[in-house]
Amino acid sequence: QVNVVASGGGLVQAGGSLRLSCAVSESILRSMLNINVKAWYRQATGSERELVAAVDAHGRTEYADSVKGRFTISENNADNTFFLEMNSLKPAATAVYYCKANLITTFQGTRGYTGDYWGQGTQVTVSS
Repeated sequence: QVNVVASGGGLVQAGGSLRLSCAVSESILRSMLNINVKAWYRQATGSERELVAAVDAHGRTEYADSVKGRFTISENNADNTFFLEMNSLKPAATAVYYCKANLITTFQGTRGYTGDYWGQGTQVTVSS
């Protein structure tokens, strides 16, 4: 079983900062977990879910135009966690933030779980 857990949301004033975390794990001991793409999405009320930031296995990053220069995606490959540092937050950033991992697991040479796995979402609210 693959577990993806997002955390770190909260209420912050405009201009403030928040750091979101996403922990990815797989329940079978000695199973290998390889994450190809780590990404953050957000969905505001009444809007479509949109990509905020992503990083691939080669360290290449992608950001939504609206967050460039203010948000940073980072990762800790040692424990399969990744983060979204959000600075200079604006009220328009208010949304539920979801992390997603595109991954492959293998156990004793046999492929197990593959594909996109989503965290449960964490609410970010930016007050004006």
